Amino acid sequence: MVVRLATWNVNSLNARMERVESWLVDVAPDVVCLQETKLADGAFPALAFQALGYDSVHHGEGRWNGVAVLSRLGIDDVVCGFGPDAPDPEARLVWATCGGVRVASAYVPNGRALDHDHYRYKLDWMARLLERLKASESADSPVVVAGDFNIAPTDIDVWDPARFTDATHTSAAEREALERLVEWGMVDTFRQQHGEAALYSWWDYRAGSFHKHQGMRIDLVLATPPLARQVRFATIDRNARKGQQPSDHAPVIIDFDI
Repeated sequence: MVVRLATWNVNSLNARMERVESWLVDVAPDVVCLQETKLADGAFPALAFQALGYDSVHHGEGRWNGVAVLSRLGIDDVVCGFGPDAPDPEARLVWATCGGVRVASAYVPNGRALDHDHYRYKLDWMARLLERLKASESADSPVVVAGDFNIAPTDIDVWDPARFTDATHTSAAEREALERLVEWGMVDTFRQQHGEAALYSWWDYRAGSFHKHQGMRIDLVLATPPLARQVRFATIDRNARKGQQPSDHAPVIIDFDI
């Protein structure tokens, strides 16, 4: 059975809901991880997604952040954040089991600047994610952590690395934090399929960056080896970045033969 999983930072579900609904109908993913919904839980349109055949879980706070998982394979064992005994001040992580696969939708902090408190929060957040994986999951089990990582894994994933010297998203400490997830047992499924290709998932709204191919690949689908071995297709849906009022991110789509 082919299971299609996607991750998409929608940059406000209120602003993008019509586009999201149309995209779900066209692309028909089985599991979707959403980030930056910018909704409180009570405002999340669960009934609209249910009408399209999706169960859903949302972890939000209102004006900022917010993450969700949509699933046509069922949703069980929901955990918000790092768990009830490890509170996070921001709504950036939600876990659910979908059709036997443990799925996390993650919205990693931006970091803002290398000397900013938010950068230290970002590094701490990544360390806590690794701790959670080590404590609660196994690299021998089917686990996916998908979302906006706000980290470009290598210079291949940035249109002009020189422009990001001494900046967030490409700093050594961030990349090392991401590499520690890989060392634990996660595989970058898109890069596994596309080798050295310079393909991006985020483009600044300004200066025509999208049309100039000036972007970064910061939206990732990390999977444990049992799932990574079953990847049959991977793409970034650039069409979803076109048209009126798009998100600044495009969905990343991975097909697993499970």
